[in-house]
Amino acid sequence: MSSNNDDIAILNRLIEVTIDSAEGYGEAAKDARNPELKAIFQRRVDERMAAFHSLQSQVTALGGQPEDEGTLLASMHRAFVNLRATVQSGDLSVVDEVERGEDRIKAKYDDAIRSGELSASSLAAVEQAYESVRSGHDEMSQLKHSLHRLHG
Repeated sequence: MSSNNDDIAILNRLIEVTIDSAEGYGEAAKDARNPELKAIFQRRVDERMAAFHSLQSQVTALGGQPEDEGTLLASMHRAFVNLRATVQSGDLSVVDEVERGEDRIKAKYDDAIRSGELSASSLAAVEQAYESVRSGHDEMSQLKHSLHRLHG
């Protein structure tokens, strides 16, 4: 069983990567040329923001101060992606970057769930947020593979 401080630390790390993910999807929505991709990315922004707020509520319920910013590393990565997007054009490169980000966030959530360090209530909150992460990861992976087959 963990202490509230342990839960708060783990939840705040997940909040940071969830914010990073929402911001990454927002950038992808701006960079995508295909209106359907833009809509998919925007839907994922909305889902990640809901997950972010849910995790923040759990931190507050535990008596902690929830994170409200992403990580510096993600900010630097987005700057790199934006630079690269100006050099490489096309939705395929945007989807590739989004899928790479999905691998990262999914791994962070997997680690938190498997750690055995979360209380039951915090684990439930993480598992609920993980649904968005898992479905986003799977959707982006399928989209990436489909686009690679088309551009082949």
